[in-house]
Amino acid sequence: MSFVLSKLGWALVKPGNVLAMLLVSGQLLQVSGRSGLRRAGWWLTTAGILAVVLITLLPIGQVILRPLEERFPQPDLPDTVDGIILLGGSVHTEMTADRGQPVLNGAAERITEFVKLARRYPDARLVFTGGSGFVFSGDLRETDVVAEVLDGLGFDISRILFERESRNTYENAVFTRALVGAASGGTWLIITSAAHMPRSVGIFHKAGWPVVAYPVDYRSAGELMWGPDLLAGLDALNEAMREWIGLVAYRIMGRTDSLFPGPA
Repeated sequence: MSFVLSKLGWALVKPGNVLAMLLVSGQLLQVSGRSGLRRAGWWLTTAGILAVVLITLLPIGQVILRPLEERFPQPDLPDTVDGIILLGGSVHTEMTADRGQPVLNGAAERITEFVKLARRYPDARLVFTGGSGFVFSGDLRETDVVAEVLDGLGFDISRILFERESRNTYENAVFTRALVGAASGGTWLIITSAAHMPRSVGIFHKAGWPVVAYPVDYRSAGELMWGPDLLAGLDALNEAMREWIGLVAYRIMGRTDSLFPGPA
C-alpha cells in the first residue's frame, strides 16, 4: 500500500505537474462568471508563468540538487571488496517490452560503472536488485533487461545474483539482505545515482548493512550552469524534489537512520 501511495503522492507534488495544474486551474477560473474566481485565476496563472520564467532562466534545480549529489564524495577504493550492489533504475521496462530491445534511460552510468568495478574486483560477489517501479507493471522486470544488456556486452552474468521482486529502494535493501544473508558482512560497494545516494545509504544502514557509497549519474556540474533551458531546469528540479521529499517521508516511516544520511 505504501508503494502505491508514494507513486500517487509524487504524481501530485511533482514540480512539473504542479506547474501544469497552476496554469490550467488559473485559466479555468478566469473564464468563470464570478469576479472573485477570475481574480484568483489571474493570480494562479501569473504564478505559473513566473515559475516557468524562473525555472528557465535560473539554475534553481541545480542549486537544490547539488547538496544531494555532493553528500557522498567518490570513495578511495580499497584493494579488495567483498561485494558490489547495483540498484535498479537504469532501464525502462515498459518501453523495452513494447519495442523488443533493451531501452536504457539517463542513469545508464550505473551499468557501465558496475561492469568496470566488477572487472577491477574479479572475486567480489555481485548483486543486481530491481523489479519494477511501475504501479501496473507487466511480467518484465529490470533484472531481465539488465541481464540481457550485460550478456549482450559479453559480461559473464553467472557471476551476478539477481533480485527481481523489489519495487523501491527500501525493498532493494530488505530483499537483497535476505537474499545474500550472512555474506553481507565485510566491505560492500553500492552503486546508484549521486542524488539518490543519501536515501539509499540511509536505508541500507537502517537495514543493518554498512555499505560504501559509489555515486554515479551526476546531473549537476561543479559550477552552476545558467539557462535559458526550461526542460533541463525542470528535469533537475523534479529529480531534486523527489529525493528531498523521499528523504523526509522515509525518515518519518523509520526507514532511514537519519534525515540526511551522510558518510560515517
